[in-house]
Amino acid sequence: MTAPMKIGIRELARDTSILDRYDYIEIEDKKTHKSKGIFVSGKYAKDIEKFLEEKEQKEIQEKLDALYSFAGSLTGMLGDNVSIQSIKAEMGSKI
Repeated sequence: MTAPMKIGIRELARDTSILDRYDYIEIEDKKTHKSKGIFVSGKYAKDIEKFLEEKEQKEIQEKLDALYSFAGSLTGMLGDNVSIQSIKAEMGSKI
């Protein structure tokens, strides 16, 4: 793996062959010196896609777990025989 290179987007536009010489290139805003992202070599594209999909699924699962733990505590407070319809009916009568 070759060391990363920091370049501006204009440099990349002028010489796209840079992508062939490096495994990944960091794109930097040359005025503010802020990173704008990276370009990854095609040989690593599938690995990066897989990593991002797994990360997204993990984040979704964490949110669902938090939601389910809240929903479970609500069921415990209301009792086991509570249905969505009975909650809606109760809320409707109080509005």
